[in-house]
Amino acid sequence: MKEKLLIIGAGGHAKSCVDVIEKEGKFEILGFVDNDANIKKVFEYEVLGCDDDLPRLFKTCKFAFLGIGQIKSPDLRVKLFKRLKSIGFCLPTIISPLAYVSKHAFISNEASIIMHQALINTNAKIGKACIINTKALIEHDAVVEDFCHISTAAVVNGECKVAQKSFVGSNSMLKHTQNLAEQSVFFAGKNLTRGGGAL
Repeated sequence: MKEKLLIIGAGGHAKSCVDVIEKEGKFEILGFVDNDANIKKVFEYEVLGCDDDLPRLFKTCKFAFLGIGQIKSPDLRVKLFKRLKSIGFCLPTIISPLAYVSKHAFISNEASIIMHQALINTNAKIGKACIINTKALIEHDAVVEDFCHISTAAVVNGECKVAQKSFVGSNSMLKHTQNLAEQSVFFAGKNLTRGGGAL
């Protein structure tokens, strides 16, 4: 019997997560939690409440997944991660069976998602609560720290380091051994702070 799983957030990223969770097949989606009262269902799944209902929902479901996206700022994901942990939820990592993850790679078992056709190569390291989005490539010996989003078709080349809470935009490429500082925002060769200034 599969464990039940709550998805936190009911927007676009959450919908993409549904597809990966269903494809992986390890959990049964119980429903969604979202603060927008106008959203009643996502696909066939009900919205079961808002953030204030999380302690009540924990009584019937011990697993939750962060379905909130991360465009530039990680703040909401960090806040919800801490709240879910304080309530007692287990936050599993979800890995699409359509992704390739080297047996010599290291993926945190907490709150990350490896989406369809992502490629995690040998000795790469992925931290907790990361989004490795569709067709992203994390090459050998690269490190992606906690609360990072590597967007669709982005490339993190060998021996690069993406420090925690950073965002790498779609189709961007980090060159071999290139490092990003904490809370970086990187778009196709441009490295910006969250305030918009160049690093």
